[in-house]
Amino acid sequence: PHRTELYEDPPTACWPIVYSPDYNITFVGLEKLHPFDAGKWGKVINFLKEEKLIADDLIVQAREATDEDLLVVHTRRYLNKLKWSFVVATITEIPPVAFLPNFLVQRKVLKPLRTQTGGTIMAGKLAVDRGWAINVGGGFHHCSSDKGGGFCAYADITLAIKFLFERVQGVSKATIIDLDAHQGNGHERDFMDDHRVYIMDAYNRYIYPGDGFAKRAIKRKVELEWGTEDTEYLQKVHTHVEGALNELKPDIIVYNAGTDILDGDPLGGLAISPQGIVKRDEVVFKAARSRRIPILMVTSGGYQKRTARIIADSILNLHNLGLIDKELAASGAENPKVEQMIRDSAKGLTNLS
Repeated sequence: PHRTELYEDPPTACWPIVYSPDYNITFVGLEKLHPFDAGKWGKVINFLKEEKLIADDLIVQAREATDEDLLVVHTRRYLNKLKWSFVVATITEIPPVAFLPNFLVQRKVLKPLRTQTGGTIMAGKLAVDRGWAINVGGGFHHCSSDKGGGFCAYADITLAIKFLFERVQGVSKATIIDLDAHQGNGHERDFMDDHRVYIMDAYNRYIYPGDGFAKRAIKRKVELEWGTEDTEYLQKVHTHVEGALNELKPDIIVYNAGTDILDGDPLGGLAISPQGIVKRDEVVFKAARSRRIPILMVTSGGYQKRTARIIADSILNLHNLGLIDKELAASGAENPKVEQMIRDSAKGLTNLS
């Protein structure tokens, strides 16, 4: 395989939390034209710093994915299309981008997305090395090898998995747990006939992208109704995550932890509370850690003003419960806190509320 800087080992003192200030899309008010907070990723990091969980020198600095990295999945034809501003405007759903010179679009829109994509690829290897990793960005699950859409210009989930398959000894099966409010049609199209990848996807069945072809790749399809609330949602997530991991024990889990399931999200149409989101992430991490399966989490969709705080709260909760730990490394369950939790969760899903 080609040489890549993305797989160089970061300092062991670092948390396997990947981020770069380059993630954030900020320029001339353009970010106000999309229903999202384009600085959400930086805000998550600031909350984690305020809580003294991390410091700048303790997180892994994401590096931008190069063309050569992207070509592991993407066609040259697709990457060339991104040199047209109107194509990027369509993919990102920010129409005024069409009128900007492409060098600006590259620097201000695509570079942040390429850096987040590099972050996901890096986090894949970190997860295998340390037992878990979180990319504070990424989760561009509507992009496939030759087509972007829904704000997703690069297929970071596909890339992270293909990199692991090609470069990391002992990784030959992957499970994608996609809990963003939207169907993850990008990775579904990419892995349509690939038996090494098991996909579980829970989404609002009535919203974008409604990709019937891509649905054929989903092994566990959880189609949700408008306005689904915590109790039903968490019950379904628990049942199907356990079911998926009992059916097939993968070498890596890629967890697409979109927060657009939050009550009031203009696009997601579901009604999950902030506490429900924190609990959901806990359910997924418990399932992974108790089976000693490495897990990579990406943050994906969800751009309400309160989203960044919820993501930070969830990461703090995972840490408080001993599910993520700087020292834990891949030894996973030698941690007494984790051992206890595994016993607890074996007794059934405790106090959902």
